[in-house]
Amino acid sequence: MALYSMTGFARAAGSLGDTEFVFEVKSVNGRGLEMRARLPNGLERLERSLRDAAARRLKRGNLQIQLNFSTAAETALPRIDRAVLDHYCAIAREEASANGLEPPRIEGLMALPGVFQRAEGGSADLDEAEQDAGLLALFEQALAGLVAARAAEGGHLATILNAHLDEIERLTDAASAQAETQPTAIRARLAAQLGDLLAEKVGTVSEERLAQEVAMLAVKADVREEIDRLRAHVAEARKLLKAGEGVGRRLDFLAQEFNREANTLCSKSTDVELTRLGLDLKTTVDRLREQVQNVE
Repeated sequence: MALYSMTGFARAAGSLGDTEFVFEVKSVNGRGLEMRARLPNGLERLERSLRDAAARRLKRGNLQIQLNFSTAAETALPRIDRAVLDHYCAIAREEASANGLEPPRIEGLMALPGVFQRAEGGSADLDEAEQDAGLLALFEQALAGLVAARAAEGGHLATILNAHLDEIERLTDAASAQAETQPTAIRARLAAQLGDLLAEKVGTVSEERLAQEVAMLAVKADVREEIDRLRAHVAEARKLLKAGEGVGRRLDFLAQEFNREANTLCSKSTDVELTRLGLDLKTTVDRLREQVQNVE
């Protein structure tokens, strides 16, 4: 199955009667599925149906839905509500006469609320049920375009995430190889430190005692468990990427686990090179997690 991003944009346009409608849908990252709709006056009744349709196609993301419309030029022009204008004129003349003021100016009257009436979001050629059915069909077209855009973006994400997993796997293998040298390095370092401490004193540390100390330090520095978990997490992440749809939350959890193991590896390390590999792991995991935030 395809991997889906949470980001995308699509639009769909169509005519219903004498009105041209355009749906624009845009989605960005979100913890769950959240939707906001901006609909023309008179078409707010569609919001519930639009939300239900979107919920059937999308699992996560902040979705913005906008519906615009335009009519033929002769009906799109605003008209003057004569009754409202006459009412304002009568009041203005009365107040001007009573208070000795200048007569009202036409531009001031025309700017008052309700003087201009613009077309509502509907078509006079269709009844409500026909219009709603047509608009919902148009919205389904916009949704299909959005899903396609999110799938295309998801394909790019899959390539990036697999590359990060490849790097994590490489660094894990390198850390495993470097960790195998830790017991020998610990023994040499401990022997050198003891030699310095006892240089001016009589006596030595027995091989048995030295071996015991080395074993204790090696156990504390053992990172095999962290290496095994990192490899298991890589395998699980690859499985999720192949599964595709709706895996964003699980990938985010895995990214947190990757980070936990990298931190533990760094804290256990007694070797400069192993610490460097652990820090490189943390950097790559951070990049992985940043991209995972975009996955549905």
